[in-house]
Amino acid sequence: MPRPSPFDLVRDALRRVEAQFLEDTVSTVSGITEIGQYLHAGGGKRVRPALVLLAAALCGVEGPGVIALATVVEMIHAATLIHDDVIDGAETRRGRPSTNFRWGTQKCVLAGDWLYMQAFKVALQLRHFGILDELITLTQAMVEGELLQQEMTGRVVTREQHLELIERKTARLFSVSCKLAAMLGGLGDDIIARLGAYGHHLGLAFQMVDDLLDLTASAAQLGKPVGNDLREGKMTLACLDAYAAASAEGRAHFECVLRERGYRSVAFDEIQALLAASGALTRARLEARQHAERARELILLFPPSPYRDALEDLPLLMVERAS
Repeated sequence: MPRPSPFDLVRDALRRVEAQFLEDTVSTVSGITEIGQYLHAGGGKRVRPALVLLAAALCGVEGPGVIALATVVEMIHAATLIHDDVIDGAETRRGRPSTNFRWGTQKCVLAGDWLYMQAFKVALQLRHFGILDELITLTQAMVEGELLQQEMTGRVVTREQHLELIERKTARLFSVSCKLAAMLGGLGDDIIARLGAYGHHLGLAFQMVDDLLDLTASAAQLGKPVGNDLREGKMTLACLDAYAAASAEGRAHFECVLRERGYRSVAFDEIQALLAASGALTRARLEARQHAERARELILLFPPSPYRDALEDLPLLMVERAS
């Protein structure tokens, strides 16, 4: 008999998280409520709150505090999406107009700020200052990551710089999502660290695959234009690898797209050809799989349970997804 999907295993709890999100994102200022709930209604995988719930069940931690923490990480994630779309000037998100396209930059920046503060307010109600410190440190790292990305935009950077960026912007939130319930339950530092390391590797794998899909999937699958990262001046792992292997002419193609912020003088098909010829896509996918396998090895150190099975299956689901 096949195992249940990780998300099916916590489906009822995820519904409670969604209900709490909708309740906690109501503001006396209608624009804030509209923006938060519009973004939430756009769907998404709900990976981060699901990680909170699965890790809690794995560790035997339960109660309303777990739902609150899952809601908090979804609020933080929603805030980052709003701010990312503002910074990138995105017009679409998950196949719909982006929040900043509908409501404008100023209102969305403030709505994102409000969501961050609301996340901390909900977390504060748990009266667990270790968790609050973890969330504040996380948010600082994510903001620093966004600033780093601004400094790196339009430039060819090193692999190390890129990996630091995705660790701050994506992997750190995955890691914290896996740790929070164990912290709430007062579990040992070794268990908390192991869950954090699992989330770290899972987050890196997730972002690497996200970056690959931007280069290989269709616009319909992504819900936004393909080749968007390079168009916005961002060199992701496969592009950096292909650039390093390219001739002077090939490198000039990448540099032209970065400079023009679009595929005017150089077509996206030409970039895809350089990626294919270098084998960079295959190597980037292999690196994502290596992180997924490391996450799987870490979770297998926990006692057997349906929740361990779910967390074991999740890395492979992340690297095999098509959107």
